[in-house]
Amino acid sequence: MWRLVNRIIDHLEEWLIAALLAVATSIVFLAVVHRFASGVPVLQPFTARIDMGWAEELSIFMIVWMAKFGAAYGVRMGTHVGVDVLVNRLAPAKRRIVVTAGLIGGVVFTAVIGTLGANFVWQLAGTDQTSDQMEVPVWIVYLCIPLGSYLMCFRFVQIAWRYWRTGEIPHRDHGHVEGVDASALDLSQLGGDAGTGGGGRP
Repeated sequence: MWRLVNRIIDHLEEWLIAALLAVATSIVFLAVVHRFASGVPVLQPFTARIDMGWAEELSIFMIVWMAKFGAAYGVRMGTHVGVDVLVNRLAPAKRRIVVTAGLIGGVVFTAVIGTLGANFVWQLAGTDQTSDQMEVPVWIVYLCIPLGSYLMCFRFVQIAWRYWRTGEIPHRDHGHVEGVDASALDLSQLGGDAGTGGGGRP
């Protein structure tokens, strides 16, 4: 049951990020096309009837939401940049303590940000503040702070629990290229080509 729920959350997270990115990109593209077409005298009578003043504001909102949920996705996939040179040089027992402390720090930090964000949204919900262009209630815009932060907190808890049980932590090799099998490459030949301009070993 728990695996099913976790799988649903994973898919919703990925679909939401992909949808926000795709729609925001499309809106920006349409706004650019509209602005370009408005400079063409023949098209001005048609473009003048279309109001795209909301496009910039909406795209910004969507990118902010995508960034918050993308940060949680980054925690789950281990893609956040981290400096672990000193940590990797520690003895296994000490390394386990330091990594666990770091994960707990992530849990506490994101929980605090999520709670402060939820309190802020709750206060905004009692007002009539709206955005400038779309006149959307601002509490909806800021709702991404508690939702994204609590999702990050959930991911940190997941990783901490998995690390405590298995000693494994998500890590993405930033030098890896999808679709390229490094073990199949003839690195000696590559080095020879690079050193001799493609003419083999000297």
